[in-house]
Amino acid sequence: MNKAKYLLLSAMLLIPGTAFAQDCERGELDSRYCDADGDMLADVPTNADDLLDPSTLVFTYAPTEDPAVYQDAFGEFLDYLSEMTGKDVVYFPVNSYAAQIEAMRAGRLHVSGFAAGAVQEAVNTAGFHPRAIMADDDGVYGYTMQVIVQPGSDIESLEDLEGRQLAFVGPTSNSGYKAPAALLYSMLNLLPDVDYQTAFSGGHDNSILGVVNGDYEAAAIASSVMQRMIDRDVLSADDVRIIYDSQSFPATAYGYVYNLEPSLAEAVAEAFLTFDWAGTALIAEFSDVSQWIAIDYQTDWEVLRDIAAASAALED
Repeated sequence: MNKAKYLLLSAMLLIPGTAFAQDCERGELDSRYCDADGDMLADVPTNADDLLDPSTLVFTYAPTEDPAVYQDAFGEFLDYLSEMTGKDVVYFPVNSYAAQIEAMRAGRLHVSGFAAGAVQEAVNTAGFHPRAIMADDDGVYGYTMQVIVQPGSDIESLEDLEGRQLAFVGPTSNSGYKAPAALLYSMLNLLPDVDYQTAFSGGHDNSILGVVNGDYEAAAIASSVMQRMIDRDVLSADDVRIIYDSQSFPATAYGYVYNLEPSLAEAVAEAFLTFDWAGTALIAEFSDVSQWIAIDYQTDWEVLRDIAAASAALED
């Protein structure tokens, strides 16, 4: 991306959005959205003036410590997305989940991959429509929440976290906050910042490296992120010890903003579901998966919505 285009997009991402309350059925959605069909997603506007048909589509992946790695990994897909939609497509990295959600809410981010724990907020407050998820050849997808410590740590189990420090990723992260916080309370009656100390690293990779480097005593992270870091030789599997490994959760959801022009939105969805991963940088980076498959937010994200509700109850 040339400097002029980068500065233009930077300026666009700083422009505040506008909200308009509507009188309609919406469930948990923000007041600017309606959900007449009950699918838990914002309805597509019926007024053509409210639809987005940008000349350039803006795409981003979930915030990471090194955005350049993922900008390169998604390069061939973005070329295919451009071919399928007839639009220029640019990758614009964001530095936080909040910035990613706000950019889509304001109509400045059109297509995105939201980390599993951020999907519910993106759906409810930014009008995100999840359409696809990465899966292996058999259609199996997901990751686990792991709690890791240094190999020589005297923390041997979740019980040992009482009175110690546990690093989280951020409040919207499933494996990096919601699931472990809810688990520790439901299993052991341990409350964050009451029965154990917390820190927020801002990213799974930051949490993992923080444990490796001794900045954090323990961290709750997504197994898929750590495996990719091991595959890239950022660290060795022997650099950490896993003291807890959860059930499998759905992973990053990919989709588009609710008010994207319908034929354009369908072209975006088709691009995800028909992209050929063979020999691409994408499959080199995400070596445990090989395709995108369709998802249904209402059913596939039910377990994460339940975890979010349990986590929110800790704050009441």
